[in-house]
Amino acid sequence: MLKPRLITATILAAFFASTLVFLSPFVFAQIMIFVVLVAGWEWTDLAAFKTTISKYGFLLALGICLVVTGYYVGFHTQLDVSASYNICALVVAFWAVIFLWLQGYPTSSILWSPKPVMALIGLILLVSTWLAIVTILMMQNGKWLLGLAITTVVLADVGGYVVGKLFGRHKLAPTISPGKTWEGLMGGLLFQLFLIAALKISLPDTDLLKLALLIIPVGLISVVGDLFESMIKRQRGVKDSSALLPGHGGVLDRLDGVMAAMPLFLVILYMANPF
Repeated sequence: MLKPRLITATILAAFFASTLVFLSPFVFAQIMIFVVLVAGWEWTDLAAFKTTISKYGFLLALGICLVVTGYYVGFHTQLDVSASYNICALVVAFWAVIFLWLQGYPTSSILWSPKPVMALIGLILLVSTWLAIVTILMMQNGKWLLGLAITTVVLADVGGYVVGKLFGRHKLAPTISPGKTWEGLMGGLLFQLFLIAALKISLPDTDLLKLALLIIPVGLISVVGDLFESMIKRQRGVKDSSALLPGHGGVLDRLDGVMAAMPLFLVILYMANPF
């Protein structure tokens, strides 16, 4: 299981890095639309949509929401970063509600598990993920900032996986994801501290406090995103969102932490840019 996981991770990392570096922000944003639509298809399975019509209907709604949101923030003309910030700030507040649902599971499932609610949640989270990624990308030094945002999420995930496997004893959320441990959470935090130290050494003029206030909360909320998808999969009785990515599951299984992290990264970056 570890070998296909590493191979897939390497391919995904190479694909992301090459498209981010060599393609224009506009083209990269179009590719992200495709990725979000694939994730949307997987979401229809997690939301227990049974008919093909309902699944394609959700994808149509998702596509329309992406287009409308893109035009609202001026994606095709002059991007209005403040408009993107306002939307993502509301989504961050919604993630606070999701955190309460995690704490209240399984009782809380009565609030979020109905299909219409799941459809609305999917639209909000997937569209805001795309919006945050595109907005970060189009800011000054956007490619570098987006790379940093993704690196933050990846290190939180890798640190949690490695330290959790080696030292994990105390369950973080046993009713949602028995494999997650407090030791793994601390491992992810430790990897964030390494990242902060590396950035401070490389960019000595960087405000250390602002840097920590950017990296640490984003790493932590990515865990909330991971747990949220785990909660939905547990409710549905499935292990992965799909089998598209060997060793990793589906696209949603790779985007769960990103969905929570990107809006918060944009909000903090807009309010207190440490660079």
